[in-house]
Amino acid sequence: MDGESLQEVAQRHAESLPSAWLARPFGPDREVLKVRGKVFMLMTSVPGKPVVILKSEPGEAEALRATHTDITRGYHMNKRHWTTLEAGGSIDEKLVEELVTESYRLVVGNFPRSDQPVDPETYGTPARASRG
Repeated sequence: MDGESLQEVAQRHAESLPSAWLARPFGPDREVLKVRGKVFMLMTSVPGKPVVILKSEPGEAEALRATHTDITRGYHMNKRHWTTLEAGGSIDEKLVEELVTESYRLVVGNFPRSDQPVDPETYGTPARASRG
């Protein structure tokens, strides 16, 4: 997957999530996806390479970095809770969509229940939905 495709897939999927919207608070070169005013995804170029930055559970982030050379610590974000996806051979469309959904769920999970647009425990994966 090339850099433009990476960002296109991530943005298309992120914008399809309930209550998600695109903002550009840092200028035209940095796109931010938010849910209820909270950031769950950023897109920019580092240096000159398109990247997607997503929230992740610390243990999951570590496992992703160990498994995928194209996933690194969050660029200009908390290195423990954010990851950076770069275009490359180890990242495909399905993985990008799963990681975008997980980032969204992590952010939504911090909202009071009455403000959650979805149930973060069950949203996004059939396995989680079947346990609910």
